[in-house]
Amino acid sequence: MTTQNHSATNEHLPSFWQRYQTPVLLTVVGGAIDTIGFITLFGFFTAHVTGNLVMAGSGLVNGEAGLWIKLAALPLFVLTVMVTKTCIDRSQKPVLILSHLFLAEAAFLTAFMVAGLYYQPFVDAGDITVAITGALGLIALAIRNTASKTVIKKMSPTVLMTGNTTQLGINLTDYLNNRSPENAKDLAHSSVLVFSFLIGALVGALLYLKLSFWAVGLFILPVLYLSVMARDKEFLQHIA
Repeated sequence: MTTQNHSATNEHLPSFWQRYQTPVLLTVVGGAIDTIGFITLFGFFTAHVTGNLVMAGSGLVNGEAGLWIKLAALPLFVLTVMVTKTCIDRSQKPVLILSHLFLAEAAFLTAFMVAGLYYQPFVDAGDITVAITGALGLIALAIRNTASKTVIKKMSPTVLMTGNTTQLGINLTDYLNNRSPENAKDLAHSSVLVFSFLIGALVGALLYLKLSFWAVGLFILPVLYLSVMARDKEFLQHIA
């Protein structure tokens, strides 16, 4: 009887892909989009507002162009978060809100790609075309960050790797001191996130060299996939 119960329990345990497909796909996309934006838009970060503030400080000291664009990233990010949070709070279909957020992210990533294709080549770090293109990518990932802090707040951040890398070091230490199944699970989780972001950054850079801004389109597809999957109740249970 115990064996039967154990087997039944195992049947209901989520697989590795069920547990990690959402953070893996989102982290790969985050790493790729952030890297493509940084390469093409003179050091503009679409995912890291603090990175833009650091670049703004560097630009101020070195007299570099585009200071206003990097400073404007902060209020734009905050405004996007406020609008997104208001939409979440006022949603009349809370079951579908995550699907809608992924769809909104995909829409702004598409606009980011179209703007990049239309305005390239970028030649002046302070030009309005850089501001428009960067803003569209920033809005897309600000929506993502808001979703991560509200609708799927139990999931680790998928674009901010400093905290995840710190957690990886903590989990690795715990596992080396005590090789328990729980510590192994925690280590696998943090490792997946950090290395997914690294893979996304590397693949994003390589694809950009081959495809220019068309490369962004390949990273829109996983977000659209998650938007469809987020309509399924079982899927939502696995990522909650």
